[in-house]
Amino acid sequence: MAQLWKGAPVAAALTQQLIPRAQALRDRGVIPTLAILRVGERPEDLSYERGALKRCEKVGIAVRQFLLTADASQRDLMETIEEINRDESIHGCLMFRPLPKQLDEQAACAAFSPAKDVDGITAGSLAAVFSGSGAGYPPCTARACLEILDYYGYELKGKRAVVVGRSLVIGKPVSMLLLGRHATLTICHTRTADLAAECRRADVLVAAAGKAGAVSAACLAPGQVVLDVGINVDEAGNLVGDVDFAAAEATVEAITPVPGGVGAVTTSVLASHVIQAAEKASR
Repeated sequence: MAQLWKGAPVAAALTQQLIPRAQALRDRGVIPTLAILRVGERPEDLSYERGALKRCEKVGIAVRQFLLTADASQRDLMETIEEINRDESIHGCLMFRPLPKQLDEQAACAAFSPAKDVDGITAGSLAAVFSGSGAGYPPCTARACLEILDYYGYELKGKRAVVVGRSLVIGKPVSMLLLGRHATLTICHTRTADLAAECRRADVLVAAAGKAGAVSAACLAPGQVVLDVGINVDEAGNLVGDVDFAAAEATVEAITPVPGGVGAVTTSVLASHVIQAAEKASR
């Protein structure tokens, strides 16, 4: 029976580390502040927003919400981004994506000040992740994977890591973070020949395909650690990951559950990035 590597204790531990740092900033007259930019009211955005608000309150981060209607124009969006960029009291911004179809998401991401990009959406932040420079911030979900491995004491050096997925949101950045910890990396995707064989060779398997069941029983092997980043809804209306959980639980060494795994850590990572941004801005 696999160990369940739950996200809640990871998030709680990270939060406890952040509280004194937030207080230290406040003692110097700096109120760490996150801007949340949301266009429309997608249920998944609202759910994450509620979690982010709760986490920021626990840490001591102020939140300002910038809410646009689903039919907002590109001009409305760009003016809001510019307002956030100009406001020196705001240290980081979370913009929910995908944006409605009438909006140019690439232009919106490019318009953000890299210093306030705490979720890895600008080219500058992604370049920092790929170069290993330490500047900028990786996407929060990608970073959450590393936080879980650290919390449960998993040493990546020399291990074989396989990532299923190649998006700029998770697949590619988490691959670079794993590589930065000296893992030997393989990136797989929908056109990978014999995906199951590639996955079975993994010591650490990160499932970020965005499709329920993408990582089947045939992909799993004893001794593996599986990080399931997927969030999907099955035919019965249940929230499930990308991994065949029943098969994994009976086979692998450890797995993150869905819900309650990687996703539970992302708001704590977001809060960490805001604190870092506030510390940098106040030096």
